[in-house]
Amino acid sequence: MNDDRAQDAVGLAERALDHALREGVTEAEALVTREDAALTRFANSQIHQNVAETNVTVNLRFVVGKRVGVASSDRTDDEGLRRLAANAAAIARVQEELDDWCGLPEPTPIEEVRAAYSPATADASPELRAEGVRAVIAAADDAGVTAYGSYSTGTETTAVANSRGVRAGGTRTVAQLLTVSMGPDGGTGYAERASIDATTIDAAAIGRESADKARTTANAVAIDAGDYPVVLEEYAVVDLLDMLGYLGFSALAVQEERSFVEIGRRIGTNLVTIVDDGRDPAGLPMAFDYEGVAKQRVPLLEDGVCRGVVHDSQTAARAGVTSTGHGLPAPNPYGPFPLNMVMTAGSASREELIGGLDRGLLVTRFHYTNPVHPKLAIITGMTRDGTFLVEGGRIVGPVRNLRFTQSYLDAMAGVVAVARERKTLKGFLGGVVVPALRLEGWTFTGTTEH
Repeated sequence: MNDDRAQDAVGLAERALDHALREGVTEAEALVTREDAALTRFANSQIHQNVAETNVTVNLRFVVGKRVGVASSDRTDDEGLRRLAANAAAIARVQEELDDWCGLPEPTPIEEVRAAYSPATADASPELRAEGVRAVIAAADDAGVTAYGSYSTGTETTAVANSRGVRAGGTRTVAQLLTVSMGPDGGTGYAERASIDATTIDAAAIGRESADKARTTANAVAIDAGDYPVVLEEYAVVDLLDMLGYLGFSALAVQEERSFVEIGRRIGTNLVTIVDDGRDPAGLPMAFDYEGVAKQRVPLLEDGVCRGVVHDSQTAARAGVTSTGHGLPAPNPYGPFPLNMVMTAGSASREELIGGLDRGLLVTRFHYTNPVHPKLAIITGMTRDGTFLVEGGRIVGPVRNLRFTQSYLDAMAGVVAVARERKTLKGFLGGVVVPALRLEGWTFTGTTEH
């Protein structure tokens, strides 16, 4: 914890905790989050907005016996912290008792993840982002399409102090460049990268990837719905991992009997291995969770077999195990989530993935996906920004977007090839490191005509 922002955040958490202890608390926990964020937006192949902001939030969990109350504030002065403690105390005292309340976590050894911080990202200037956007727009101009998107850089500081001795603080950096390209004949393309270090993001390559998709998806044709073998590019695979993490790899989902996970159950082929690892430098690392507990590496799927789920302190106590460091900010009715999922790479090139399709579809990404049956991980959604018909191992042309209704468990069971290259992307549950996949089948249930 050698970062001044982290030290200051821990100090603020300790001040909030002191105010809570004066309110007759049994236990208390103060969580401080600070975001120093900057964003450059572009549309119609022009930068139209540069914004920067700093947000600091103090979240106080106040425990009286087995009654728990939570309040938050963006005031960091002593009077603001005093009011925060009084509000949390008042909330706690009118709550029903939690029969299975296990108490706040105790300290765990936390090892700093040096790979989580990049000075180049923390100090990134508007000019750095503008240079990246300029490269994206140049690629769009070369392809005769128009670029839209954003380039964000910033730091995320988290600090936790509780009455049982937890003191944790750290700062990580995150950069993300994403773009959607649109062509005059209805074509669209998408590309994205995320990284701890903004200087490792190849903006020109991202621009070319998106622009080429927009150019080659012009004048897409309709095809019939049905079952097709598919190659899913990394942006689509992110949705698979996010949904499986959301629906199944949480200990609370298992305890509430709404998860598909059964330890030892095979749900994927032996090509599918997924872990959650907050220390893997390939992703967007973080050393501890929002309860101040050190993150553990958790195997989720190993050679297609369910091996584990992630825990926070409450679900761990119920199961008689230790927390894996996956707690989210209180109040949290959703339980723990895997925030650093990494899928093991395979051996296939992109050309080999596509070459293995006799007649199938290449899918860039999914859109508007929603669970239909959580326990079976049946999801409905749409393809977007580049769907192509493949025949004889060759892309023959673009097709219009299709709606699907598909079990993601069946998808994992149908993985027949995995790419050797991976991309680091941002999902809705955190950072994700994924390869592209070829699957035996995907069920498309609807077509679009326009």
